[in-house]
Amino acid sequence: MTQPATLDDRLVRCHACDLLQRVASESSATQFICVRCDSELFGRRPGGFESAFVLYATAFILLGLANLFPFMTLKVQGQTQSSHLVSGAIALYHDGMPELAVAVVLFVILIPLGKILVGLFVIGPLAYGRALPNAHAIYRLYERLHPWAMMEIFLLGVLVSYTKLIALASVEIGPSLICFVALILAVIAADAAIDTQDVWERLSPAPRINLPGPADRQNLIACHTCQLLCPTNPEGTHDKLECPRCGSALHHRRPDSLSRTAALLMAAAILYVPANIFPVMTFSALGQGEPSTIIGGVRELIEANMWPLALIVFVASILVPVLKLISMAFLLITVKLGTRTRLRERTLIYRINEAVGRWSMVDVFVVSILVALVQLGSIAGITPGIGIVAFASVVMLTMCAAMSFDPRLIWDSAGANHEQ
Repeated sequence: MTQPATLDDRLVRCHACDLLQRVASESSATQFICVRCDSELFGRRPGGFESAFVLYATAFILLGLANLFPFMTLKVQGQTQSSHLVSGAIALYHDGMPELAVAVVLFVILIPLGKILVGLFVIGPLAYGRALPNAHAIYRLYERLHPWAMMEIFLLGVLVSYTKLIALASVEIGPSLICFVALILAVIAADAAIDTQDVWERLSPAPRINLPGPADRQNLIACHTCQLLCPTNPEGTHDKLECPRCGSALHHRRPDSLSRTAALLMAAAILYVPANIFPVMTFSALGQGEPSTIIGGVRELIEANMWPLALIVFVASILVPVLKLISMAFLLITVKLGTRTRLRERTLIYRINEAVGRWSMVDVFVVSILVALVQLGSIAGITPGIGIVAFASVVMLTMCAAMSFDPRLIWDSAGANHEQ
């Protein structure tokens, strides 16, 4: 019977460059970095499970409160319009954009709720030395939900919307917005209190594996979900193997990574044109309509002397999508060409792409907030435009492209992993 290895006394494969390495057992570090590509391998946060459980429980209560009370209230010429957290999605649905309404509800309410529930049902019992049945499958869901929970991006959208509305009318902050801010802080603190690898080790400790010889190292596949090292049959196929710990499919590399990434990038590049040409919303006042594009929204913030906010929106909504399309295309081309230089820098480009792409959703959330609040009959109103659907599609497609790309191919194409 193999003896369970502690988190800091085992072999690990870097998920970004595939280097097989052993972490020194005497290390007192709280963050372990790959010696080749500088990606984080895992962290160590002693005593964080109890704190995380309390924070997730607090977040669950705050999410309920954030949906009960008014979020923001707009007052103009004797008329009052209040909105709730879900009002933007409802307004988008009534304006003929059900697909965008579903996306807003998922990213702002349902997926964050799923994350919190996973935290309660997995982290909570682990804090007291227990594990619920099917906890492995539940936590695997958490890993997949994490990038799509966008409450903090929605909050940035609230800030942008507020700066646009105060020039039009009086805006009051509702109790739900205060609860929402507290909710975001609680979730961020809970996520920071634990490391995902520590969770997997508590659910099912990885067995200690001796460092194999160079000829056998390629037969150890790291699960992409829980990072468990799984020995495989060198003469068999890896396509139908499952991780014995989390149940995820095991692959030496992500199947069809380059072709999927290229297809998603091409679709995003095509949609980026209408996303910037067509209006994302139309503001109507006293019967006169004025369409607004993404670039036009940045210009309005500059004209209102909101330079810091204009810079944030410009970077998130214009610069990031363009740079993401260019940089992901650059990574694809260099892998296909077998470029052998700047491997660490190209891996860093991938990590940045993976981290910042979701922030471009801020414009989608701004439109949903404004559409819900500015419904004042003949006085003023805002309707969404087709451009916002195209833009949301660009953001989601580029996110999926980054998830489809396997950064280990950067090192494979340069021959770096053939010599392990």
